[in-house]
Amino acid sequence: MSGIDFQNLFDSDEDGLLDTPEKAPKLTSSDRLERSFLEIVEFYREHDRAPRSDTRQIAERKLGARLDGILANDEKIAALAHLDEFGLLVQPEAPASLDDLLDGDDLGLLDDGTGILDTSDLPQRKSPDVSMDAAQRVRAEDFEAFEPLFEQKHAELAAGSAKLVSFPGIQHITEGSFFVLNGVMLFVAEVGETEYKESTVRVNRRERLRVIFENGTESSMYRQSLGIRMGEGDGHAVVPAEFESILADDVATGYVYVLRSLSDDPQISEITDLHKIGFSRGPVEGRIAHAEKQPTYLMAPVEIVASYRTYNMKTSALENLLHRVFAEVRLDVSQVGKDGRRYEPSEWYVVPLEVIDQAVSLISSGAIVDYTYDTASKRLRARQAERSGK
Repeated sequence: MSGIDFQNLFDSDEDGLLDTPEKAPKLTSSDRLERSFLEIVEFYREHDRAPRSDTRQIAERKLGARLDGILANDEKIAALAHLDEFGLLVQPEAPASLDDLLDGDDLGLLDDGTGILDTSDLPQRKSPDVSMDAAQRVRAEDFEAFEPLFEQKHAELAAGSAKLVSFPGIQHITEGSFFVLNGVMLFVAEVGETEYKESTVRVNRRERLRVIFENGTESSMYRQSLGIRMGEGDGHAVVPAEFESILADDVATGYVYVLRSLSDDPQISEITDLHKIGFSRGPVEGRIAHAEKQPTYLMAPVEIVASYRTYNMKTSALENLLHRVFAEVRLDVSQVGKDGRRYEPSEWYVVPLEVIDQAVSLISSGAIVDYTYDTASKRLRARQAERSGK
């Protein structure tokens, strides 16, 4: 067997077939730490929450325990900060005093009279749910627009025209709905556009909300996050008293609202019981944001004095019925707008609020056809009583 010129053989190997494969670099402890944390990040990306260490799901419990271990080690937190896209490693600062603790209690958990301060019966520690982190709750700058809505709902609950039912499920978290969580009422002011988040397993659908709390704060949590909190926190929905429940196939169709003018024009401000009755498919607050610039609102700011959520019906039909009932007391007025044109605002009626509320109830039950509005007594009167002269 003749000798082989290995050097010439290596020199002719243009494709590198004879090259010695390089060994894969060994994983360092830092690499392993980053990989383990990225599994936690992927879990959050898929489920929109941090993994819990007290669950019965073995895979999640493993990730939750791993996250607990990381949060207990400042060095690991610092080493992983560049990978923390969801704020999983951000821990709230401890309050400097008891006053700071109470001031930061946005949901009123510490003034709950249900015995929550009895530490002898506290549940096991849960990993923080980042989607509901207090850092995401801020003061609602336009809270004065929502405050009358909360006052109205409390009044309805006190009067028995509304009631609380156990949280019926995440599908009922819709725009315009009211809930009570841990003794605090909240209002879903807006539901954002649907986002689709693709993971290695599935495509997750979620919508970001604008949630207003009656303590003057707001949050932009996801619908799923609010649903989890409602389920864990013994949440309740606020529904009309005549409803046994809001069914899954009930469709929210809009609002019928009642406004009061805040005009300083004596011709307007001196009219007792002057109200505008209108309808909106979305929250009323957005509809009246620039009322002082619009002739339909008498070129003046307005305030919401009542708002009726409607289901499974054409809201404009309800509005038209109310207009027909109170047609005789419609305000006859014309105004000149900023564009110099003359306008005749409609939908303003001289009628007490409690009578409007009664008319809405009669329309809902179908009994409105048996009533007319008596302008002299400012009351709804049954047609039979009217014919008999009573």
